[in-house]
Amino acid sequence: MTLTPALTDRLDRIIDQLERLLPPTSAPADWSAQAFRWRREAGRGWLQPVRAPHRLALTDLRCLERQATEIERNTRQFLAGRGANNVLLWGARGTGKSSLVKAIFNAYRDAGLRLIEVDKDDLVALPDILDLIRDRPERFILFCDDLSFEASESGYKALKAALEGSIASTPENLLIYATSNRRHLLPEFHADNRDSRIQDGELHHGEAVEEKISLSDRFGLWISFHPFGQAQYLEVVRHWVERLAPTETPRTESDWEPIERAALQWALRRGARGGRTAWQFARDWAGRGALDVMAHPETR
Repeated sequence: MTLTPALTDRLDRIIDQLERLLPPTSAPADWSAQAFRWRREAGRGWLQPVRAPHRLALTDLRCLERQATEIERNTRQFLAGRGANNVLLWGARGTGKSSLVKAIFNAYRDAGLRLIEVDKDDLVALPDILDLIRDRPERFILFCDDLSFEASESGYKALKAALEGSIASTPENLLIYATSNRRHLLPEFHADNRDSRIQDGELHHGEAVEEKISLSDRFGLWISFHPFGQAQYLEVVRHWVERLAPTETPRTESDWEPIERAALQWALRRGARGGRTAWQFARDWAGRGALDVMAHPETR
């Protein structure tokens, strides 16, 4: 077949259009960054630097002393090249699971800790990510936030393999820190217990329950988070109000009474008492105060 000039020109235009649809070749990772997100487009993945990570400090996390002590100890062991475990932070929504991971990263980023955030839908790329960092001198936390799976999902299987179930070893310079509202990361149903049995006084789970336990069981450290009591919630409210709406003179107890009353009403409307709710209330309270000052500058 002879290619005429017209046909050649048409093929060139088609190739140009196809090339514009493809993403550019992934650039090498910028290892000068301290935090990354895994990005994927048209089957190609890359580590995107996060130039402005959330600057949350451990001192901002009130009423989480037990949880902070556990994860900080584990992270320090990891940075020292000692034995350390993958961590599952599980429990009630808005109680500080994700915030604690961010705060730990900020506390130890200058000591060589790096963070890679991976969405649940991108967990299928875990083998590629592990290959990228395997020979790096830095030590990485791979952060998976708000995990919840169905057993048939490919990301579920990829995470199981990365945690301990693959013929390829997990790099020594990587730990996985994951958060979830579910202890076993999978939905649990009453019907799952039908195959459970008691033998010689011991409870033996059925296959459905065993499958659901198998993923969370691969995390060496479980850290639980529970809803705050009223006193804990108000303690966190005071901290964030002081941070976001400081005053020239310390607030008295009579100054705090209307703030705490409003904070409790806010939590009642939200149906939750936790660090996230306290922070959201404090932002709203500080914003309203700033508007009042702008509207009535003579009251300053």
